[in-house]
Amino acid sequence: MITLEHISVQDIIDESLQKAISYQEYRDLVKQLVSEESTSGNEKTEALINYTMLNDRRMKRWDKTVKISEEVIEKVSHFNGNVTWLVITESWCGDAAHVIPVLNKLAEFSENIELKLVFRDENETLMDQFLTNGGRAIAKLIMIDNTTNEVVNTFGPRPSEATKLVNDYKAEHGKLTPEFKEDLQVWYNKNKGQNIIENVMTLLGL
Repeated sequence: MITLEHISVQDIIDESLQKAISYQEYRDLVKQLVSEESTSGNEKTEALINYTMLNDRRMKRWDKTVKISEEVIEKVSHFNGNVTWLVITESWCGDAAHVIPVLNKLAEFSENIELKLVFRDENETLMDQFLTNGGRAIAKLIMIDNTTNEVVNTFGPRPSEATKLVNDYKAEHGKLTPEFKEDLQVWYNKNKGQNIIENVMTLLGL
């Protein structure tokens, strides 16, 4: 019997990549979950089912409205690496619904970036290799160099400006309130994915 100690991070990533799906497959699956009044993940609460429905609308909107500047398109289209973006997500995750459509738009401009998605609760061993402050926070992007199979960087669960808002609020109030979470959604809508784009360009070294 192989114990976890004998399984490398590379093996864990390889196993998750076998199960990974494309962005289009992910979008189709979320739509299907909405039609079934369900959600991904181990918990099927009414709240999470409602978040999945809301996130389907969010992603649909971002798919149509995310704007990428000509300068960014030029740089991404000439990216000369060869990477896979393996993103850990769940359909109910609000941050993921804002982040993943932007990642998809960027990946579409490069033949050298492949976006793949896996669900957190189906890939707990993978998730536990990429915790944020000890927590299973998503969306989490793992950038893998396809030439060396090495993890070269990570991103998430939120872009840098949103992370600062969250950290500052937690420092002052101890925890995130429903009101703050609404304010965070307002920030995402106003920023229109630009902070995500900035962070990912740094990730790619562009």
